[in-house]
Amino acid sequence: MSIDPRAQQRATRAAFFIPGFVIATWAPIVPFAKLRAGLDDAQLGLVLLCLGLGSLVAMPLAGALAARQGCRRVMLASTALMLVLLPMLALAADAWLLAGVLLLLGAAMGAMDCTMNIQAVVVEREAARPMMSGFHAFYSVGSLAGAVLVTALLGAGVPVLAATLAVSALVLLLGGASARAWRGDRAPGGAPVFALPRGVVLGIGLVCFVSFLAEGAMLDWSAVFLHEARQVELERAGWGFVAFNLAMTGTRLVGDRVVAAAGRVRTVLAGGLVAAAGLALAVLSPGLVSALAGFVLLGVGCANIVPVMFTLAGEQTRMPEHLAIPAVTTMGYAGVLAGPALIGFVAQGASLAVALLLVAAVLAMAAVAGSRIGRRTR
Repeated sequence: MSIDPRAQQRATRAAFFIPGFVIATWAPIVPFAKLRAGLDDAQLGLVLLCLGLGSLVAMPLAGALAARQGCRRVMLASTALMLVLLPMLALAADAWLLAGVLLLLGAAMGAMDCTMNIQAVVVEREAARPMMSGFHAFYSVGSLAGAVLVTALLGAGVPVLAATLAVSALVLLLGGASARAWRGDRAPGGAPVFALPRGVVLGIGLVCFVSFLAEGAMLDWSAVFLHEARQVELERAGWGFVAFNLAMTGTRLVGDRVVAAAGRVRTVLAGGLVAAAGLALAVLSPGLVSALAGFVLLGVGCANIVPVMFTLAGEQTRMPEHLAIPAVTTMGYAGVLAGPALIGFVAQGASLAVALLLVAAVLAMAAVAGSRIGRRTR
């Protein structure tokens, strides 16, 4: 069945929007889940680790399934699982149940993330023009929309369960409208479908891991930080993630033009340093306004690092593209899902501020490493 290229492009944007929309729903309700289950920082970090474990297991399996069954079937199954799990986040009052829900949600998110990037690479190549920053922008658009919607609903007194059901309904409508244009082609018989990253691909994956770790820190810990360190009400603590996501979304929407004007090396180096400085400002400044300004700088700085890295992964010659992209995707999204759990352990042993400052330091190092990779692959 022939599908209009523009329809495929719109459907790919929707595929990126959906997981961003779903995972952002989790950010404003983390403090509610923490209180409901009676968790301290270390216990919350351990529970959050289940998101990463589910993702790490699902990503290579999803890549293999997408190669054999096509992206469409894997993305449909992943979306359906997300729809079922979202309301359960609002109902889980036991640490073990919450961990199980997050494990399955991580698996659904990981499968969707891997297959949507495989589709994006193919659609971008067929369009013969840069589109990766735009696709990733719609993940940010989804995250922004989800965070704003749920935070606003909670602030208006809507119960957490009703807010998650509203998100599920919207995802059902969007997925149903887009699924026909998701790609169903498969890899040739006998072709390898997954490989461990090596050479420059490993370096690209590590830079993506750090960038996504910072995004995961905002997703899982920004509301907790604002509530506990800045005494912001629980119902309004999600606005920190909104500020971060708004900045990232706006920057990614113009990302292709930024990269064309400044070049890949400068984009990655400047972006990483700005992100590190922004996170440090958010942690060290005493006021709420300056903390939000720091989250904005973090979003601006991180915005185009990952799209540039995915483009480099497609251009490098150390590994075939169809193996490099899933490998980089797995490493990158492991950061957003598994990294925040490590932050929880550091926060329990020292403080949440110390943990976030360590993330800022690693961001600065990733900026230098990413710029060097960009020079080698030009």
